[in-house]
Amino acid sequence: MKTVNVSGLKNNPSEALRMAHEDMVLVMNRNEPDAVMVGLKSTKIIGMPGVRKALATALFKDGNLSLARSAKLADMPLANFIAHVSRLGISVIEQTADEVEDDLDTLDQWLNQA
Repeated sequence: MKTVNVSGLKNNPSEALRMAHEDMVLVMNRNEPDAVMVGLKSTKIIGMPGVRKALATALFKDGNLSLARSAKLADMPLANFIAHVSRLGISVIEQTADEVEDDLDTLDQWLNQA
């Protein structure tokens, strides 16, 4: 196990990430252990069944990853990922009722021009 202190992590986070690709990295805050960094590829965690899908779902749900990038991380076609999160009750599109009305009005205008 390798160690890095918080100030070292702030100054050069890429070094800690490189170390995590080889071994677990213990992050020390002053003289106390604070966190552990684990390289997902090196520990083969990312390849375990369901991990990519679960990680992608959580990151999408929390708004940290777009729908398309989440589908890619989950190694799923976009349509399948949309169906997956929809089954879990996670909204794919976040719109207010007013925004939906505006979109429908725009669609009606576009269809009437044709």
